[in-house]
Amino acid sequence: MPAYYSDFVLNFLKEDMDAIIGKLSKRIGAEYDQTRGRLIESWKNQIIILRETLGKMDRGEISSWYILYEFPIPRRGKRIDIVVLARDIIIVIELKDGGSVYHKADRDQVEDYCLDLRDFHEPSYKRVIVPILLATDAQDYVPVPDENDYVKLVHCTNRDCLQQALESIYQKYRCPELKDIDGVYWNNGNYQPTPTIIEAAQSLYAGQNVREITRSHAGAENLTKTTNAVLEAIRQAKQANKKLICFITGVPGSGKTLAGLNIVHNHDLHDGDLGVFLSGNGPLVKVLQEALARDNANQNKVTLKEARRKVTTFVHNVHLFIDDNFGEHPEQYQDKIPADKVLIFDEAQRAWDAKQSKKKWNRNYAEAEMLLTIMDRHPGWAVIIALIGGGQEINSGEAGLEQWGKTIKEKFRHWQVMVSPKLQKGDHSTGGMVLFKKKPDDVTIIESELLHLDVAIRSYKAESLSKYVGLLLDVECDLAREVYETKLNDYPFFMTRSLENAKRWLVKKQRGLRRSGITASSGARRLRAYGLDVQFELEVPKWFLNASSDVRSSCFLELPATEFGVQGLELDFTCVCWGGDFRFDDNGWQYRIFKGTKWQNVNDDVIQQYIKNKYRVLLTRAREGIVIWVPEGDYKDDTRLPEFYNGVAEYLKKCGIREITSV
Repeated sequence: MPAYYSDFVLNFLKEDMDAIIGKLSKRIGAEYDQTRGRLIESWKNQIIILRETLGKMDRGEISSWYILYEFPIPRRGKRIDIVVLARDIIIVIELKDGGSVYHKADRDQVEDYCLDLRDFHEPSYKRVIVPILLATDAQDYVPVPDENDYVKLVHCTNRDCLQQALESIYQKYRCPELKDIDGVYWNNGNYQPTPTIIEAAQSLYAGQNVREITRSHAGAENLTKTTNAVLEAIRQAKQANKKLICFITGVPGSGKTLAGLNIVHNHDLHDGDLGVFLSGNGPLVKVLQEALARDNANQNKVTLKEARRKVTTFVHNVHLFIDDNFGEHPEQYQDKIPADKVLIFDEAQRAWDAKQSKKKWNRNYAEAEMLLTIMDRHPGWAVIIALIGGGQEINSGEAGLEQWGKTIKEKFRHWQVMVSPKLQKGDHSTGGMVLFKKKPDDVTIIESELLHLDVAIRSYKAESLSKYVGLLLDVECDLAREVYETKLNDYPFFMTRSLENAKRWLVKKQRGLRRSGITASSGARRLRAYGLDVQFELEVPKWFLNASSDVRSSCFLELPATEFGVQGLELDFTCVCWGGDFRFDDNGWQYRIFKGTKWQNVNDDVIQQYIKNKYRVLLTRAREGIVIWVPEGDYKDDTRLPEFYNGVAEYLKKCGIREITSV
């Protein structure tokens, strides 16, 4: 969507003020009715300041400059105050009228707008972008050092020095060899954001649809087709008064969770019949609920307590849902019909088996059976949507996909089954899992290609990251190196033997609102010697959401998150700290567990797979770049001998990963 107002600077300087305000006001929605007066007054002040400044500049020099007001940034759900296209330079201005201090939060905000333009706005590709924080009453402008990036460092200026700032920026970065930016084309250019799952949830909760918040056309098309296919299946189930379970598959990072959220919270879903999104991933649920609550409190000016109560309806913990509808004594609940007619279950292959349910919750039933039993109580139609991922099982007691097939075959044959073809024969996207080892004759099974998401949208800089990580973990060294050298060109992926180097690398990447953090396997117990305690109980919502200046924030680079804390979530940049639990030698991967004061061998194939999957999760959490820290070890400590780590470092290099020795 284009800016609220745009024109050549010379036209802007002579256009009637009321005409400009009229154009801006046309785009104000009903949600701004209460603040319309303040907004218009703010625009008037902005126009006066920019006219005052630009009017003093050389008319011939600025004759081709173009100005835009209120340019939307879809990923953030916000708008840039002012953009000036100074021939080949993009100048982004965040104006704080009456501001007397250059606050860090404001500097981060305008810098992040520029980073988003660099990464997601097609006409801004490989253009110099300069952020300006204009606090009208703050101290005088001081030029900043250059930055070896298309996005320059934030220039801070007041009202009186704005002209000096613009002229300095123009002289410093003007490149006559480059073609001038076409203002109309830039304003209407393709903007393709890739939201984090947190941003996506916030946008969906606010009423946006998946097409508005997804960067990739292919990804948006893929998600839209899957959403429409499932909505149509729900409508048919309702019309025929049938019970239906749909299994959606997808390559890593293809947006299965996003698809689930989009389906269950689609306003046209089922004519007012309720739906519920469930996840067994406790940290994911907590982070999404807290992010939505904070956003809701800020947008609607309500207390955080009130906002938290409201948003719990958006995403639920599956164990609490089962508590409310099944309990320890299911016979007491057999007449309780859930309010929800449609149930979405994220990472359904990780549902607990009966043994784990008994151990954790004193229920001798597999989670698949409990959920089917609950939804089967509906006298008419009901739908379960199971989202399936592969290679994500990291905990004992996760029953896998076959538990669903076994439960359907033994107790719920009257349910129709709609599946992605990937689940009929097994596929890398499902971790080789199939729903039925042998297709049952008396269960209605419908195949649909539309239930498979085959376009990765998570990492917009490296769509082949998941493939590379899979090859690395499967000891396909030559193929991994080929992918690294040909497919990860725009994705920084390094290793280092120095934790301080890794931290310095992350600090350099922390620009705008981009987040970085340290991650490690929960089995990497001896990282404690380096000040990283993987057993520390992390406050995950604060780690993911709090400001970079908060010691509890991921960006502070003090507290490591394990695979349990980050699964299903993501950061922009991560450092993966390699532990002694996953080693490499001439015989391939070696698996260890730390008990008491010693490392012990792991020979159980299932536990070995869990350990490998921990690193699969950790290595696929970064959207923009990753550095792996492999400790050097210590000959004086038998639990951290150098040979525990050297084989890993050499193997990573053979897979193409470049080592950084200084930052």
